[in-house]
Amino acid sequence: MRIVLVGPPGAGKGTQAAFLAKNLSIPHISTGDLFRANISQGTELGKQAKAYMDAGNLVPDEVTIGMARDRMAQPDAQNGFLLDGFPRNVSQAEALDAALEADGVKLDAVLDLEVPEDEVVKRIAGRRVCRNESAHVFHVTYTPPKTGGVCDACGGELYQRDDDSEETVRKRLEVYHTQTEPIIDYYKAQDLVVTISALGKVADVTERAMEALRSDRAPQA
Repeated sequence: MRIVLVGPPGAGKGTQAAFLAKNLSIPHISTGDLFRANISQGTELGKQAKAYMDAGNLVPDEVTIGMARDRMAQPDAQNGFLLDGFPRNVSQAEALDAALEADGVKLDAVLDLEVPEDEVVKRIAGRRVCRNESAHVFHVTYTPPKTGGVCDACGGELYQRDDDSEETVRKRLEVYHTQTEPIIDYYKAQDLVVTISALGKVADVTERAMEALRSDRAPQA
């Protein structure tokens, strides 16, 4: 199957992508991994991306799309893939459609992980990270340390990263609603969207997703 995974920050996309890719025997392709691989390997696209990033600028869509297309052309992705973090906007979604059409294939599904906004804030703003090299992660509600503010593993101080503050999380949600959420309507027009609740245990969400994909989609050539 060829799947795009979407959802707000804090929806658990990375975790679910890993489990779903394993269950479906397809590669998990994330934007972050694409950038790291291309930059570390010194590819032409990686050099272009690094130049923009070093200058503090956003990497243009065409560079990101080029990386994604190269990755989807690899042998392990010939029978399908799961895209995580791409496309991020409608223009990228249109470019992805064009690239897939040129290769004679289509997406099978767009899996939308649905989480209430207050739950997103609670999930992310509740994270606490150890300052020591172990960088163990706790959560004030879901996985609290035995002693407040102290890492169970090494006794290091736990702190809240700037990216995890409620103010920052709400700004990230605004960006998601403005830039990424419109792709859901774009794909709904193609009857590709499968929406599931991302609340509950990780295994339950995975099973919910697998059942939705089995029920609503059949692989396409």
